[in-house]
Amino acid sequence: MARAELCLLSISELAERIERREVSPVEVTEATLSRIYATQQKTNAYVTILEKEAIEAARHAEAEIRQGQHRGPLHGVPMGLKDLFYTQGVRTTAGSRILRDFVPKEDATVVSRFKEAGAIIMGKLNMNEFAYGATGENPTYGDVRNPWDPERITGGSSSGSGAAVAAFSAFGALGSDTGGSIRVPASLCGIVGLKPTYGRVSRYGVFPLSWSQDHVGPMTRTVKDAAIVLNCIAGHDPKDPTSSTELVPDYSEALRGDLKGIRLGIVREFGEERLEDEVKAAFQEALRHMERDLGASVQEVSIPTIRHGAAISLTILASEAAAYHGHNLRTRLMDYSPDVRRRLLLGELIYSADYVQAQRARKLLIEEFQRAFQRVDLIVAPSQNVTAPRIGQSTIRVQDVEGDVRLMLTRFCRPFNSAGLPAISIPCGFSKEGLPIGLQIVGRPFEESTVLRAAHAYEVSTPWHLKRPPM
Repeated sequence: MARAELCLLSISELAERIERREVSPVEVTEATLSRIYATQQKTNAYVTILEKEAIEAARHAEAEIRQGQHRGPLHGVPMGLKDLFYTQGVRTTAGSRILRDFVPKEDATVVSRFKEAGAIIMGKLNMNEFAYGATGENPTYGDVRNPWDPERITGGSSSGSGAAVAAFSAFGALGSDTGGSIRVPASLCGIVGLKPTYGRVSRYGVFPLSWSQDHVGPMTRTVKDAAIVLNCIAGHDPKDPTSSTELVPDYSEALRGDLKGIRLGIVREFGEERLEDEVKAAFQEALRHMERDLGASVQEVSIPTIRHGAAISLTILASEAAAYHGHNLRTRLMDYSPDVRRRLLLGELIYSADYVQAQRARKLLIEEFQRAFQRVDLIVAPSQNVTAPRIGQSTIRVQDVEGDVRLMLTRFCRPFNSAGLPAISIPCGFSKEGLPIGLQIVGRPFEESTVLRAAHAYEVSTPWHLKRPPM
């Protein structure tokens, strides 16, 4: 196989070739570095490229594999990290000017688990400043551009992760998701993005945005790859007090069969939201396919409090973000970009009573989801109501309503962060302009296996994951 073609493989395909010694970790790492440099000017996905470190790690992986010490499906596989994960000895900026020269003394737990699995860390990926944004625009390190159309946003805040995976300059990446920051770029970039259950994956060594809504998860090109990465990073971490002790299954075992017997729920209140015509058509066709061809049943469920999902999420997020940044707001206020500075200062104006009320409403939302999941196994929804807007675009008009880009992009995602539910975005179509459209599948707490089963069944029976950006 030609070196350039190696980058087009999925993690699972590459892992098989590495284990059989048909491809060496050094060879694939060098190919990935070439791809990074070939696409970086177009996407601006990376903040820091770890060329020397990656080659050294690849040589070590190659030597281990030659000695019969194969560690598993990530051994020798080039991966990327959103630049808010602590990396020992490597700067971690969180997309900010404030942390431009910050070098952690230890790895985040998920980074340690990547290294233990033998993954090759290619670099740190661009993002919205301190993860406080949904577009991928960054005034300090530059805007991240969508591989499907460089004039369009990738979505954020895991913007570089989305762009790198879609542009084949990483086989997979880790992102974080507080109000859609994995699923938004996954949807707009035409890849897979999984937000696991709250507590399923450790957040130790991850810069927080909203501690009670932050999640860490994989961004990959296939559902099978997402399961492989989740197998690596999931599990209890005594360093993270919110980390769950729930048993971790082998998620790859869930990727079989159709959807016979699976009950899908459509949220009645989401029907009140306006969608672009092409997004609506793609979503409806995805539903028909899952019901008609894959054997699922579909019924409507009502979650009344979801109408207030944005208000609940944003009140909690703004309060918790302002609390975390309090010291720097007092001492380095002007080092924040104007947009993030404004939102953090607004967070300081939220009354404690409003925060408490938002948490009470959040409890109602969780209870309504629990009741809905007594009737259905999964909830399905659009990932977005629009395709990727243009860089610099501040508002979007959907049918007869014009709204803020950031609020529009997270409208279908935020409630599932507040409820802590596992949710995945997978491609379900493309617009006439060639822009990806995403389908969201949501499950009960710690039922990632069911979410992955449904996503995989849909993915392998449709062609959308096979399309490649024109670059």
